[in-house]
Amino acid sequence: MTHITIEYMIMLPLLILQIFLFPLTASWLMNIWVDSRRTLALQEAASHLGSTIQQLYFSLNHKTISAGTATYSPELPPFIENYYYTANATLHAVSGSEDSSKVLSITLTLAKTKITVTTVVILGPNVQWQQSVFVSNSTNACIKAVKFWDTDEYVICLSFGG
Repeated sequence: MTHITIEYMIMLPLLILQIFLFPLTASWLMNIWVDSRRTLALQEAASHLGSTIQQLYFSLNHKTISAGTATYSPELPPFIENYYYTANATLHAVSGSEDSSKVLSITLTLAKTKITVTTVVILGPNVQWQQSVFVSNSTNACIKAVKFWDTDEYVICLSFGG
């Protein structure tokens, strides 16, 4: 009889610990999994947005294309798990020279979360970036490109529309 009491005294605290430990662990693992899934979806949207900007630039970056304005809707999902996202971009020269290629860093942020991803796009020396914000759930969310002649060469000014 005394052996059964000792077994209960040893096992009871372990059982009580499991009652609290398993749900907390499951919750913690699910939060990690959800954040990873959202980050992956946001990274995919950033990659698609960067690729679209690069393709739009290269489409207009030819002397046979006349000056004008082009807009393109990148067909991204307006929400990632019921959260909209925003995109900002900054442009800087690769080597600090005006005649070198330029890098456009695009940062996407998922609203109401701490999830942020960045993608990089390499463009030519004749590109400019106009500060703007891309909001995924906006009905006018697009990429805008304006090609114009500046003295002896053409310039392509990119921005987010909407």
